[in-house]
Amino acid sequence: MTADTAQSLARLAAERVDHRFKGLPPDADGLTVAELAGQRRNLFTGGFATPVLALSAERLEHNLKLMETYAARHGMAFAPHGKTSMAPQLFQRQIEHGAWGITLAVPHQVRVARAFGTRRVFLANELVDAAALRWIAAELDADPDFELVCYVDSVRGVELMDAALQGATRPLDVVVELAAGEGARTGVRTEAEGAAVADAVAGTRTLRLAGVAGYEGEVPKADTERVTAWLRRLVALAAGFDEAGRFTGVDEIVISAGGSAWFDAVAEVFAEIPGLSRPVLKLLRSGAYVSHDDGHYRKLTPFNRVPEEGALEPAFRLWTQVVSRPTAGQAFVNAGKRDAAYDIDLPFAQVIRRDGAERPATGVSVTALSDQHAWLATTPETDLEVGDWVGLGLSHPCTSFDKWQLIPVAEADGTVVDYVRTFF
Repeated sequence: MTADTAQSLARLAAERVDHRFKGLPPDADGLTVAELAGQRRNLFTGGFATPVLALSAERLEHNLKLMETYAARHGMAFAPHGKTSMAPQLFQRQIEHGAWGITLAVPHQVRVARAFGTRRVFLANELVDAAALRWIAAELDADPDFELVCYVDSVRGVELMDAALQGATRPLDVVVELAAGEGARTGVRTEAEGAAVADAVAGTRTLRLAGVAGYEGEVPKADTERVTAWLRRLVALAAGFDEAGRFTGVDEIVISAGGSAWFDAVAEVFAEIPGLSRPVLKLLRSGAYVSHDDGHYRKLTPFNRVPEEGALEPAFRLWTQVVSRPTAGQAFVNAGKRDAAYDIDLPFAQVIRRDGAERPATGVSVTALSDQHAWLATTPETDLEVGDWVGLGLSHPCTSFDKWQLIPVAEADGTVVDYVRTFF
C-alpha cells in the first residue's frame, strides 16, 4: 500500500457517523468509523436499525482469494471492474490479492480511484469528454507511476481525444474495442473498422495503441461456442495488428476481456494466444465476484461449469423486519427499492431471526417491492410474526452496493469488524 493510499483510507476511518448512513446505530452518531468498528458491535443486538445491508467478512475474503488464485493459475493479470462496488477499501483489498489494477467505466470513477492512490486503471469505455481527458492528461503528467488504458472504437473518437489532449506530455494508451457482434453494445463491428481506428491512433502524437479489448458478455445468444469464437476473433485482431507493426513504443500488448459470466472461456482462449512481437498482458476484468450474489451470478458463474476450480460465495445479506402481517398468506418487511437490487431478480427470503435464533425462511417468498416495503407471500403454516428479522439474499451486486454509503462487514456470529464506504 502506498503512503497516499494509506492516508486516504485513514481519512475514511476518521469520518464521523451520522444520519447520512442508514442502518447504523443511532447512538453511534458522532463516533468515527474507526471508533465504531473498534466497538465490535453485534449486528443483531448492537443497536443497528433495519433495514441494514451487511457483507460477510468470511465470504468476502474467500471470494478475494479464490479469484486471485484463479487468475494466477491461468496466467492472467486481473483488473476487476470497480464499478461493481465503487469502494476504495475493496479496491485496495483486490490489489493486495494480486490485482494488476482496477477497471472503471466513467471519469468520475477514475477520480475516486485516483483520490485513493490507485496506480493502474483500465477504462472500459471510449472517453471523448474534453474536460475529463485534460484531467487525465494532468494526472499522467504529474505522476509517472500512474498508468491508464482506455478504449477507442471510432475515428471520430480518436479525433476528439487527440484535440483534447494537445499539449500533454505523455501519450494516452488506448486499445481498440471489438464489438461482440451485430446489434451488440459498443466497439468496432469489423476488422477493417478496427484497422481504420488503429491508423487514426497512429496518426496522432497524443495516443498510443497498446492492444485490443472487448466484452464477451454482449455476444448475442451467448453460449460457450459463440463466446469462444468471438474471443478467438479478438485474439486474431491483436495478432493482425502486431503482424502489421501497429504496436510501436509499447513494452507489452494488452489483450483484455472477461465479465463475470464467461471468464472460463476467456482463460481457455487466452491460453492459446500465439507468440507476438512483445509480451502479452492477458487482462481479465470480472468484477461481480467480490460479493457474488444469490441470483443472477449464482446462476451464471463459470464455476458452475468448472466446479473443480472452486466456488464463489454470496456475501451480501439485507436484514429487514416484519412490520405487518395482515393475513396468513401475506407479510411486509421494511425494505424496498431504495434498499435492494431489483433490476434482474427480486430479493430472496433466506432466514428468519427471532429471539436470537435463526432458521430457514421456509414458505416465505418476495413477490414485489414498493419504495420502502417488500411484499412477502407466506404459506399458511409459516411461523412469521411482526418484529421478526428476515434476511434477504440479493441478485446483481452492481445495483446493491449503490444503495448503501456505509456497509457493515460482519463475521458469522454477527460481530461487525469493519465498514465499507462507497462512492457512487
